[in-house]
Amino acid sequence: MAILEIEKLTKKYREITALSGVSLKVRRGEFVTIIGRSGAGKSTLLRCVNRLIDASAGQITFDGMEVLSLKHRDLRKLRTRIGMIFQHFNLVPRQTVIENVLHGRLGYKSTVAGVLGLFSRDEKEKAFEVLAGLGMEKQLHKRCDELSGGQKQRVGIARALVQEPRLILCDEPIASLDPGSSKKIMDHLHRISRQMNITILMNLHQVDVAMRYSDRIIGIREGEIVFDGEPLQLKKKTIAEIYGSEMEDILYEEKSG
Repeated sequence: MAILEIEKLTKKYREITALSGVSLKVRRGEFVTIIGRSGAGKSTLLRCVNRLIDASAGQITFDGMEVLSLKHRDLRKLRTRIGMIFQHFNLVPRQTVIENVLHGRLGYKSTVAGVLGLFSRDEKEKAFEVLAGLGMEKQLHKRCDELSGGQKQRVGIARALVQEPRLILCDEPIASLDPGSSKKIMDHLHRISRQMNITILMNLHQVDVAMRYSDRIIGIREGEIVFDGEPLQLKKKTIAEIYGSEMEDILYEEKSG
């Protein structure tokens, strides 16, 4: 059963077409990775799904909701069901780990409660439980600017999880991390997808990582889908079609990794 359906999605920035008639379906609990060269439209696609940017045309249906028509309260409700993990973490550096994680509950709060940081005991216990599951229980009261990159990304994952999402969008979540930290983050995300039945839709630049963890890979070039299939179906010829002149760099990264 599809939790996310995208039909003929188009996004234009004046004279530039970032997405051109993209259509795809994602099943509940599926781990889907989008690959493609820089500027192919990967981040634009993810940000259209949760309305961080507005599409120019097309249709997005998430969990029965027509995403592009939502406004105000309904849009806020949508965003509580969709977590997002960013390449550069998007944490508040001077706040503690637990404070940053609890930001994931702000979509459930009134404006006043959010400003005052009024969180229930259950919410705080849930945040601790999620952090413990990510091996971060000893860093609860550390400021986020004191953490390593891998630790910051685990805080980002915890923040997404306390939303109790049905879908997590991951925008290049390991691009800023060393190989060891990258593996830990990917292991956590794969476990979360399997054990919690949370759908993962992720942008990656590392083809070898995508092939190792994904149920399905989508290749985008110049705003259009040129591949959609299982990892074993992705051949070097298709990778070359997706990446073009970046192909040599990708293969070098795989060999070095």
